Parts: sequence; structure tokens; C-alpha cells
Amino acid sequence: MKIKKVWQIYFSPTRTTKKIVTTLGDEISADLRTEPEEYDFTLPKMRESFPDISPDELVIFGMPTYAGRLPNLMLKYLDTIEGNGALAVPVVTFGNRAFDNSLIELRNILESHGFHTIAAGAFSCEHSFSTELGAYRPDWEDEEETKEFARRIAERLSAGDYDRLAASSPIQVPGDPEAGYYQPRDRKGNFIDIRKVKPVTGPRCVNCGVCVRVCPLGAIDPSDVTSIKGVCMKCNACVKRCTKGAKYFEDKGYLYHKEELEAMYGWQRAENQVFL
Repeated sequence: MKIKKVWQIYFSPTRTTKKIVTTLGDEISADLRTEPEEYDFTLPKMRESFPDISPDELVIFGMPTYAGRLPNLMLKYLDTIEGNGALAVPVVTFGNRAFDNSLIELRNILESHGFHTIAAGAFSCEHSFSTELGAYRPDWEDEEETKEFARRIAERLSAGDYDRLAASSPIQVPGDPEAGYYQPRDRKGNFIDIRKVKPVTGPRCVNCGVCVRVCPLGAIDPSDVTSIKGVCMKCNACVKRCTKGAKYFEDKGYLYHKEELEAMYGWQRAENQVFL
């Protein structure tokens, strides 16, 4: 069976996951001489439905890693997706520390919803909390690694038949699907609770509304952008995409955790990992 379409499906508040998924999808589509199509479910409106996937289509499905797992506020939506027997490549991004158990969690979700996972990847990107952890990644080197991974996937799809690839799933990836979320702690081992922390708005704000439009949870009041009435998932979309630098976090626990991450992992260039 020939792959007729390559779907690029992702949740990407700060657009790094988008870059990895679309690079993969575009490269595979070019190699297979088929058409790519994007489905971005970052914003609430797009989570009201899911594309109708066919068995003769390939899905590149991307999610960021939050605290070593998939974002828990997206799990309800992920329980509504349906693969209809399509082949899939689960992809996670992580902020220069580790992907922990997010990749095996995403693989299991896709498998349980009718996808056949034939490859998988975890890619280090700039951390959502920081501009130092994995700064500017994915960069040129990451792009080249992503394209090489895409070419290897395309070779398998060109050389093998659908039934054999589907029967080989699920792709084997590391991780413990039963493990809990990564919990930030201070140097004495005390738990730092940042679950209810929200960003503040500074005097540079010009009420442009960018933060309202990019918030994945629709939590920012459009009539008063200084008010975050809903839950904040700390994705930092409003912080990193504010053109005036008017959104930021000032909570002491949050800043301590951010600075500890930068101190522990800011020096390294975490490696991407792929599985075929």
C-alpha cells in the first residue's frame, strides 16, 4: 500500500515541537512524493475535533515533555483521537534535560487509539522556562539530524509493505509508563510547588492581545490581559511570544527551579534520540 498523505499533528505552544514535526513531515513527504498536511491542536478551538485519518496515511504526532511526561491537561483530548489503523511516528521534545517517560506515554496512547507506531524520536529543544537551556534549539544541527531520521523512515516505507510494518508495532522506546511526574525540589530536597503559579504583566504591556491569542488553555481574559482567570500550564507561550517582554514569572519557587535547571543542565547539549 502506498502512503497517500503525511499528517503533521502537534501541540506546540512555543513552536519548537512544530518545527521538528513539520521538518520530519515535509522531508518524508518529499521522499515519498506525497502531500503533507498540518493539524495544530495547540489552541482550544482545534481540540474540538480531530482529523479523519485513513489507513493509507502516515501520522507524525508531536508533543512537548512537561515534568517528564506529556502535559496532563492534554490527556483528555488525546483520549478522543482515532488512528483507524494508520502508521504513526510519536515524537516528543524536551528542554535539554531528559524526556523521561513522555515518549513511551505518547507511544502507548497512539497504539491504544488505533495507530501502528513504526518509529519514534525525542528531540532536545529550548526549554519553555528558559532562554539558556537548549538556547535556540532546534538549530541547524538538529534540523540535519531530523532530516536524516526522516529519510530513514521514508526508506522503510518505500521498501516494506504496510502489513509487515504494522505488524512490527509498537516501536520499542525507553521509559516507564507508570512513573509519576518529575517534581522540582530545592537543594535540601524540599518539594517546590509551582502548580498554581501564573505569570504577571509588566508596564511594557500595550494590550496587543498576542498573549490571549496564543494561550493553549484560553486562560487570559481578552478584556483584561493582566487577568489569568483559568489554569496556567506554564508553557510560557505568552512569555516567549510577547513582542514587548511584558509577561514574566516572579514567583520565588518558580524562579528558583528555573535557575537550578539552568545551573544543572545549561552547560550541556542534550542529544536527540531516535528509534527505528
